[in-house]
Amino acid sequence: MNDILILDGGMSRELVRLGAQLRQPEWSALALIDTPDIVRDVHREFMEAGADVVTTNSYALVPFHIGETRFRTEGEALIALSGRLAREAADAFTARKVRVAGSLPPIFGSYEPQLFEPAKVQDYLCVLVAGLSPYVDVWLGETLSLIAEGEAVRLAVARTGKPLWISFTLTDAPAETTVGLPRLRSGETVEQAATWAVSAGLQGLLFNCSRPEVMADAVRVAANIFGEHKAQIAIGVYANAFEPLQEEGAANEALHATREDLTGDVYCDFAASWVEAGASLIGGCCGVGTAHIHRLANRLRY
Repeated sequence: MNDILILDGGMSRELVRLGAQLRQPEWSALALIDTPDIVRDVHREFMEAGADVVTTNSYALVPFHIGETRFRTEGEALIALSGRLAREAADAFTARKVRVAGSLPPIFGSYEPQLFEPAKVQDYLCVLVAGLSPYVDVWLGETLSLIAEGEAVRLAVARTGKPLWISFTLTDAPAETTVGLPRLRSGETVEQAATWAVSAGLQGLLFNCSRPEVMADAVRVAANIFGEHKAQIAIGVYANAFEPLQEEGAANEALHATREDLTGDVYCDFAASWVEAGASLIGGCCGVGTAHIHRLANRLRY
């Protein structure tokens, strides 16, 4: 399994664990403003746990969290800071080479595909891309709920010449209604998303911020599509540890409760099933911390 790349885990709870104060609406963006050293420390701890890729703390740097005025006046500087902190941490880590992924979040809200505004999205994405470009090795459009969001990210980074990974979040509907037909939160199928990934020329298609139980089917569908098209696109998974959410609930309204049953060993069992299905990029999302990543690295890399 030496071809597996280990991603990092969820940022927010690790920031809190190390002493950062988070509150809505700024959420993890507040750590960049008040305690940037803790952001750097979280990156370092994920690398020490085994992560080969750390993701910039830019997910909350959108008007939903920091407000339109602050986004326009301070947004690019904060975005650049998130990139610089991740880059500094990666460059200072000497045990192995670590890549920096530039997080490009859903601009108009997580889990809310109905809020997507195609006429406005590039106006915001261009600020994120400009701030992160000097620091990142790969772009990561993450927690996207519909294919149009992925296409918007593709267009936004097209001129940078850097690899692009797109990560979609899946519906958490009961398994019996989705087996064999996994869907994005928009209702679009993973088959449609994977077919788009081929035409878009992605280097990676991932699935994140959904229950571990729904991921393996998505990996299998994507692997089948890529096999049919002879497409060399890496597949990845980084699931969350949330207690089951109502489908209509937004992802970033509060700090959700996490599952007590999702121990490091249990999460590793899920991860092994994703690798068996065809995934090679494995990490964690909300509620998956450094302890989980450490177990993943030990089990999947060696």
